[in-house]
Amino acid sequence: MTTPVRYKFTIAYRGTHYHGWQKQAVPASYEGEILPDHDGIPTVQEIVARALMHVLGHPINLVGSSRTDSGVHAKGQLAHVDTDQTQIPVEGLRQAVNARLPADILVRTVEPVPMTFSAVRSTASKRYQYAIWNALDRSPFLGELTWHRRQPLDVKAMREAARLLVGTHDFASFAKPGHGRESTVRTILDCSVSSRGPMLVIGVEGKGFLWNMVRIIVGTLVEVGAGRHPPAAVSTMLAARDRRAAGPTAPPQGLFLQWIKTREAGAVPVPLNA
Repeated sequence: MTTPVRYKFTIAYRGTHYHGWQKQAVPASYEGEILPDHDGIPTVQEIVARALMHVLGHPINLVGSSRTDSGVHAKGQLAHVDTDQTQIPVEGLRQAVNARLPADILVRTVEPVPMTFSAVRSTASKRYQYAIWNALDRSPFLGELTWHRRQPLDVKAMREAARLLVGTHDFASFAKPGHGRESTVRTILDCSVSSRGPMLVIGVEGKGFLWNMVRIIVGTLVEVGAGRHPPAAVSTMLAARDRRAAGPTAPPQGLFLQWIKTREAGAVPVPLNA
């Protein structure tokens, strides 16, 4: 019997037409005929697992690092899978899986890793990007990838507010109710706001996130940029530990999982337009 090998996958996808990453109640079938019964919208995990099963020829368990929500995109989602079909060259495996995937999902890399590697437990930090098209007119090309905001935003004020989020804080005010976590304390390693023409990009790196946490951070920073709150109000929002104290939840289409760093190997950051 061949000894199983664990492979790490780096996956990019446009989440517009998917019910998030996480496989729903109905599992992917070997024949690829079953769709989840959630409004008929498949999940990324299901589609990738289905392609892998066809290529490897046996049932698999595809474990992903981050549960992105419906409509959210990824440039560097990490996942792992075990297989005893080790006669397939790594690059051949990558290309064979990509040949069975739709145009909006791509396996960027495949690499063998120790069996001790886990897409979940080996994660050290994650970085999300949120893209905002800040102009009077919407972009006819980026509508599914950005949040269009017509009102001019004060980037300097947003940067000042973003700095107050860095560090270890109780982010209860920045979590969707029903998140199911015992603790709402999280550590943000970096929170930045950059601009180039009408494109604003908010980057948030942390060791872990609560449900909708990044989108609520973005919604709050936009409120600051629009002049509805002074930058210092972010500290008051954190202290309140009440979801009603922070800003609105930004829509999903501007959010990207940029990269994931693991304890075994660092991630390679990818530019927004990659």
